[in-house]
Amino acid sequence: MRVFLGNAPWRKEGFYGVRAGSRWPHFERCGSGYMPFPFFLAYATAVLEQAGIEVLLVDGIAEELSEEQFITRIEQFQPHLVVLEVSTSSIDIDITIAKKIKQKLPATKLTFCGPHLYMYQQNFLEEHPELDFILQGEYEYTLRELVQRLQNQQELSSVLGLIYRQNGTVIVNPRRPEIENLDELPWPSRKMLPMYKYCDLGNILPLPSVQMWASRGCPYQCIFCSWPQIMYGGHKYRVRNPVDVVNEMEWLIQEYGFKSVYFDDDTFNLGKERMLRIADEIKKRNMKVPWAIMARADTTDFETLKAMRDAGMVALKYGVESGVQEIVNASQKNLDLNKVAETVKRTKELGIKVHLTFCFGLPGETKETIKQTVAYALQLDPDTVQFSIVTPYPGSKYFDMLDKQGYILSKNWEEYDGYHRAVIRTDNLTQQDLEDAVQYANRMWERHRIRRTLRPEYFWSNIRKAIRDPKKAIQKIKQAL
Repeated sequence: MRVFLGNAPWRKEGFYGVRAGSRWPHFERCGSGYMPFPFFLAYATAVLEQAGIEVLLVDGIAEELSEEQFITRIEQFQPHLVVLEVSTSSIDIDITIAKKIKQKLPATKLTFCGPHLYMYQQNFLEEHPELDFILQGEYEYTLRELVQRLQNQQELSSVLGLIYRQNGTVIVNPRRPEIENLDELPWPSRKMLPMYKYCDLGNILPLPSVQMWASRGCPYQCIFCSWPQIMYGGHKYRVRNPVDVVNEMEWLIQEYGFKSVYFDDDTFNLGKERMLRIADEIKKRNMKVPWAIMARADTTDFETLKAMRDAGMVALKYGVESGVQEIVNASQKNLDLNKVAETVKRTKELGIKVHLTFCFGLPGETKETIKQTVAYALQLDPDTVQFSIVTPYPGSKYFDMLDKQGYILSKNWEEYDGYHRAVIRTDNLTQQDLEDAVQYANRMWERHRIRRTLRPEYFWSNIRKAIRDPKKAIQKIKQAL
């Protein structure tokens, strides 16, 4: 049996969509360089390959394929089953592409998977006859079992995590439990993917860079996040064996020649002993490749940060969301902003680059708290920063809260980008207020960044770097312009 797995093309004038591999599917401006690795598709491919199933994996976004080119790749492979990872933001185009595939290959079974809550409901499959199956949440083992049962012409009622039709009736099977032992999974399949196209923190990490997972899940309960609920069915945190993590890291560097590694875990830095073991394993192998992580700002002490720095960690991302403690509390993030300030200071003292993320529109937000958040961000003085508009997806607590209040202004899912357009309002702020907030924050950051370059310590540091690597200095100047 042949199985095609794909991340279908998704673009509009001046923008390309990022879907598979992103916890926040959205449009990126052309030329931004950011391209997430499609982890679930790659893991699912590896699981099928391990079971002896013929597979083709195509990332139509990373390969910059047109819809016609993507569908042609499917036709040439002549699969028995097509699996497309979809998202809330891209669901309209996903359905359009699915219909075109079904027209070209009417005998081929078609499957959706990914973080779109509404397709897990019975009526979704009823309304879309072009689809045959839906895979709920973490889908690697669900897909393997589905394929094996289709091969053997067996009934599907016991396939956990599967939604399907039986005699014209849609059946929603119970959800499959999370994979308890991540070390059972083979490493994600990468050989069919354009591996040098994937990039995160490209302005800090040397390229080409590779993205990895060392864990899955997040135990925290942020009201604006839908990812753990949809993809994992809960907040259990699961980790890989540190030795296996470094084995994969070392293999990727040797096999592909990557110059850096980014760990795009939901939350990498949980468990001191585990982090120290990863750092120690990297140091023992004398690996000199820089790496970075997605992290919380309150779960790592100075000793652990130093150990990871000494093992090659050069940067990390901290999600802060607001500079006002009451708003952070209302978002149920369980984060102490005094601890954040202390951790950021310590991180910078170790020479580790810091990227911070903030968003506007959480409960209690006002024009004054927006100014306070921007002031707090500038005071922390990160190397880079991201300001966005809260964009709650279906499946998050905040979406339900706002929907009950009538504050969800659009259910045109393609507008859920979080950058340029607000799809919500709050008690105190209009849609326009939130859109203006991001523009204000970015203006203030640009002023801060320019002034910072004139400080003596930054000025002479940049001069020394320019002397050492003039080509790189010219490239950075062009990027800034």
